[in-house]
Amino acid sequence: MTLDISLALSGGGARGHAHIGVIRRLEEEGFRIRAIAGTSAGGLIGALYAAGYTPSQMEDLSARINQSKLFGRSSKDGPSLLGLAGATRMLEEVLGQLTFADLKIPCALVATDIKSAREVVLNEGRVVDAVLAAIAVPAILPPRRIGEYELVDGAGVNPVPVSLARSMAPRLPVAAVVLTPQVGQNDKQVPMHAPRRFPGSLLSGLGRLRLVQAVNVYIHSADVTDRVLTELRLRMEKPEAIIRPKVGGIGLLDRVDVHHVVRLGEKAVAEALPALRRALSFPNRLHRNLFPLRT
Repeated sequence: MTLDISLALSGGGARGHAHIGVIRRLEEEGFRIRAIAGTSAGGLIGALYAAGYTPSQMEDLSARINQSKLFGRSSKDGPSLLGLAGATRMLEEVLGQLTFADLKIPCALVATDIKSAREVVLNEGRVVDAVLAAIAVPAILPPRRIGEYELVDGAGVNPVPVSLARSMAPRLPVAAVVLTPQVGQNDKQVPMHAPRRFPGSLLSGLGRLRLVQAVNVYIHSADVTDRVLTELRLRMEKPEAIIRPKVGGIGLLDRVDVHHVVRLGEKAVAEALPALRRALSFPNRLHRNLFPLRT
């Protein structure tokens, strides 16, 4: 039986390392990922995988990165609490001048244009630019200008891009990897931690103004919206399988044990295997061949 699938990877900041474990376990089980769509952190991991990085290479790269150096500001950064100077240098080292046409499998990222308030699919041009737009959490990280667009994280419009993944491979089942708990599930409230290399005087000022606490409230409020929108879109777009790593206790910008988060992704695939194999059964494959654009 052919085990070809496409993936839709959700956002989630530091939770996104779980996507690496998901991909690794899928490969170990014999699945072949033929197309990949991602929002925010899912866009980053999806782009690296489509560029040819193996799960082990992605895990090693993530574990070596000094997470406290990712969010320094540069003179080009727009209005935001943190910058992406370090992340930009890292991405340019690993992706260089690759364009979407250079990638080994079809890949697309989702961002939001804050000028027109609409979803923008990024699947042309330089991959680094698309990733920097897709991960730009509003107010926290600087927006990215691409052409006429002023782009931020796509989670506000399409937190799990199932329909996009399906459009890229209409005859294949879509596995949606979701990094938020279901609506109604209790979730550990994780405070936001500023990166350690924040200038000391600024950090003390932020504490006096309670700005960090205010941002923390904003992040949790946005997370509620994200969870609700995620469930609505999953019900509407009906992925053939949902893989949901148990990463709800990890905050957006937390410094994490990458290897532990990767293992959580691997474990989630094991729990989703029955649904994945049903999606590839003959009756379901026949239905997709007859009705390839069903959503």
